[in-house]
Amino acid sequence: MPARLRQLPGPELGAVLARIDEATLSGEPPDTADLRAAVKHFLAVLAARAPGKSVEVRVPPYAAVQCVEGARHIRGKPPAVVETEAVTWIALARGQLGFVEAVDAGRVRASGERSDLTEHLPLV
Repeated sequence: MPARLRQLPGPELGAVLARIDEATLSGEPPDTADLRAAVKHFLAVLAARAPGKSVEVRVPPYAAVQCVEGARHIRGKPPAVVETEAVTWIALARGQLGFVEAVDAGRVRASGERSDLTEHLPLV
């Protein structure tokens, strides 16, 4: 069952991202609830800006979304999959990390047609 995604209001998103940044700068892991909120927010933004069902973007264990126009995925393996962890997804969405750079560094696994999200990022 897909995770419920929702875009956060500006002030709430700002507070979540500030706490993530503060934790990162202090060398502490960000709060799980903050990571979950930011991941779901940015996945919701991606789905709204690039509607479709041809690419599945996964950020385990928090959420996944299908997006980008093209061949529709009904069941089984999607035609394109992008998977990464939360901190990388948030950095991509914020423009702090480039998609190709993240793939080359092994921080993003992308396979299949349309799996290059460069034209859809950043999301802020």
